[in-house]
Amino acid sequence: MKEIKFDRTKPYNQLPKLPPNIQLFDIEIYKQWGIASRKLAELNKNLLRIPNSSMLVNTITLQEAKKSTEIENIFTTDDLLYKAISDNNYEENTDPATKEVLRYRQALWAGYNTIKEEGIINEKTIIEIFQKIKDTKQTFRSPQSQVVIRRGQSEFRPGEIIYNPPRGIGVIEDKMNDLLKFLNNYNTEELDPLLKMAIAHYQFEAIHPFFDGNGRSGRILNLIYLVHSNLLSHPVLFMSNYILKNKSDYYYNLSGVTNRGDWKSWILFMLKAVEITAEQTNNCIDDILNQMDATYSFAKEKLKWYSLELNLLLFSQPYIKPNKIGELLEISSRTTLTKYMKELIELNILSTKQSGKEVFYLNNELLRILS
Repeated sequence: MKEIKFDRTKPYNQLPKLPPNIQLFDIEIYKQWGIASRKLAELNKNLLRIPNSSMLVNTITLQEAKKSTEIENIFTTDDLLYKAISDNNYEENTDPATKEVLRYRQALWAGYNTIKEEGIINEKTIIEIFQKIKDTKQTFRSPQSQVVIRRGQSEFRPGEIIYNPPRGIGVIEDKMNDLLKFLNNYNTEELDPLLKMAIAHYQFEAIHPFFDGNGRSGRILNLIYLVHSNLLSHPVLFMSNYILKNKSDYYYNLSGVTNRGDWKSWILFMLKAVEITAEQTNNCIDDILNQMDATYSFAKEKLKWYSLELNLLLFSQPYIKPNKIGELLEISSRTTLTKYMKELIELNILSTKQSGKEVFYLNNELLRILS
């Protein structure tokens, strides 16, 4: 495998079009593809077990949002996230890092809803994802933008340019158009969608179409492409968690395609990510559903007023405010609601957490599973 010679100080406008001119009929790739495909199919089947999937899946995607944002060195805590989603006013007043994570989740659902409505991944979808992540109205990088990728300050030769993405009038638009044709063409050399996802993810990051947020936009694109290809019913796959734990390998294999044309190592890495994260997400769903059943059986025996609908609400997010329970049970009496909340605490179904003047009710079993 020969090193590809190019000047890193100049834009990589010679980035090849898709599909890549490579031989993918490799026994290692297809072994890993088979394992990853099976694990993903098991996850997709498991998603059908979730009652009112949009509520429960919303909690799971929050973890994906948190991990994906951490890859970009933006950190918040589970506590701040759960407080933010439990109360709209709290969300408005939370810190910038938490807002970044919440915007990622909003962008993920926006992309999901758009492809469900339009049946295609287009330029509008990708730009909408980016705009929601960064809370901006900007679109693709301008032709004169001098965006480059440099080594971090903690690395050897800090500040050195390691990659210079394509640049120029119409260049990004042309390369993105080629990428979209590749994604939406189901007959591209009869490539399986999982292989296409891996190839497209490299291409998107190499094009680097936006001034910032490319990593997060690209990881959302992975998920909605799997939905678009009918491999997942919902955009639920903890790939960001695997990438975060293997961050150096992720960037090494990503750059390996650019520097050495090493597609095999990159595709194997991405297929392994699908395998491991599909299994982890499957286990998470199993644990939540088993705990939901156990909590319902226990609570129903002790509390006559406890219902399946309430049980689902308590497992829709780890932190919850009493008013949501009151609305569900149609309780107008503050005294009655206080009595019910006290009973849930006494049975250790919920616990309380004071934050300033706010009181949050925590589902500790759900917190245990998600952590």
